[in-house]
Amino acid sequence: MSSFDHLGPLAVSTMDLALAYDAMQGPDPLDPMQTAQATAPVAGLLGHGVGNLRIAVAGGFFTQGAAPEAYAAVHHVAEALGATTEVIIPEAARARAAAYVITAAEGAALHLDRLRTMPDAFDPDVRDRLIAGLAIPAHWVARAQRFRRWYQGQVASLFETVDIVLAPATPVRAPLLGQKSLELGGVAVPLRPNLGLFTQPLSFVGLPVAVVTIRLDHGLPIGVQLIAAPLREDLVLRAAYRLEQVGVAQMER
Repeated sequence: MSSFDHLGPLAVSTMDLALAYDAMQGPDPLDPMQTAQATAPVAGLLGHGVGNLRIAVAGGFFTQGAAPEAYAAVHHVAEALGATTEVIIPEAARARAAAYVITAAEGAALHLDRLRTMPDAFDPDVRDRLIAGLAIPAHWVARAQRFRRWYQGQVASLFETVDIVLAPATPVRAPLLGQKSLELGGVAVPLRPNLGLFTQPLSFVGLPVAVVTIRLDHGLPIGVQLIAAPLREDLVLRAAYRLEQVGVAQMER
């Protein structure tokens, strides 16, 4: 799905993540979807702190349905970064739905030949979703793309008044192997399509995100998203580094 491709390196420290990001910068003539951007290394900026950054918590869509620990983790990060305001990312629920339409259609097109010739090579759940993508009407995809352009403008306007937005990364802690469902707002829903509940409205328009690991107790950790405007990876990495330095974010090895 080329229009949704985002590289997401995993690292044991913010500095390692920044170094990975710096190494990936620069033009690639083989990538037709690459954004034209001058190389701007960020590793040397991590220690600049967050004192001059406007940081807020995502409200609305991002406050509905998740487990209490997801919101406790966001609150913990907000306190550490001095975030006291709330912002609404407009039409995030519609953005998630539109992302599903485009992802399903593009994924089905990408794998069409393999679906025809080697269907048993796919995970059954994945295969069913790809086959369903083949049945999506073209006008649905066109409408989703039109909405995507509108949504990009709305999100850009939001980041005129705030630098970083905080939100849960997942609605629950990591599920068990083989688990098929989870509970959102008291309702059992399929696990796979809903773990990305809070990430899809953001990757939909290419927002840079750093996810920090928060340990609230002796149970499994849970992630919090640090979100910035397009091409401002430097800001989310600065905030992640600050959280790591003060012991709020614990990197997993």
